[in-house]
Amino acid sequence: MESNNIWLVNVPVATLWTSHDSAREIDADAISGTPNIEKWLEKLTYEQRLQLCDDNLVQSQVLFGQEVLIIDEVNDWAHVILPDQPSGKDGRGYPGWIPKDQLIQQSDWYIKQGPLAVITAKKALLYSEKNEKLMELSYQTILPIVEDIVDRIRVKTPTGIGILRTEDATIIPAGKDIPKKNGAAIVAAGEQFLGLPYLWGGMSSYGYDCSGFSYNMCLANGYIIPRDAHEQAAAGKHVPLTDILPGDLLFFAYEEGKGRIHHVGIYYGDGKLLHSPNTGKNIEIISLGGTIYEKELCAARRYWIDTEE
Repeated sequence: MESNNIWLVNVPVATLWTSHDSAREIDADAISGTPNIEKWLEKLTYEQRLQLCDDNLVQSQVLFGQEVLIIDEVNDWAHVILPDQPSGKDGRGYPGWIPKDQLIQQSDWYIKQGPLAVITAKKALLYSEKNEKLMELSYQTILPIVEDIVDRIRVKTPTGIGILRTEDATIIPAGKDIPKKNGAAIVAAGEQFLGLPYLWGGMSSYGYDCSGFSYNMCLANGYIIPRDAHEQAAAGKHVPLTDILPGDLLFFAYEEGKGRIHHVGIYYGDGKLLHSPNTGKNIEIISLGGTIYEKELCAARRYWIDTEE
């Protein structure tokens, strides 16, 4: 495969695996050409979910219509870079492996030239022009608009034309970025996912990990930040812990804040943390006082700017 071709994700959520042989038998529903992420996650026991992290099986995820750069291939797997996810692992984007049949080549994907539809519902159905249900898309999936009709939006997909319901998406005019909003808007975006189970490597509304949660809530409000927590802590605007405001990212490190950063959450205000904790737990709001997080809190970063909203 030539590296100068545009390759797109052709499934609702493609998981980015650490190696071409990382996936286990139990992961079949995640790596098929028509993956069923909900079914996959329902089957996984706590231990099997934990292995995704502890055995370093999964790196990240990428959504329908997002571009990947293919740099190598082994058997049915493509070694890819995700340009939309900044990473110190590779200057071009986040590296990992995706099954080749979850990708498709597209020669005319003008995502930067015309108006775009951004999924703002937690999940949204994509329909065919005959009103058949094609697939369920994640929050923050972005597709080029072909035509904006009264109650629906015709969008370009990697395989043709699809239909979204107007209430499931917001429209970004041609040449514009997602509008930049304030810290309160970042908090509000995150609140809608309260109760969603944590997923290591998760970057979709089927499950987020801690840094995937902060990345996507910032993205939804117009800010592209690094993918991983320790890199998120090294970028953005430094904020003294005495001056934190809702929407700031809070970072937590081992050895009571002196060691390696291992967690990130969104400051909720009033001494509270909005975060995706770890395997076996759900996205929650907690008071920091008297918790391990209070002891481990080591840094805060602000990625948002003050807006009128």
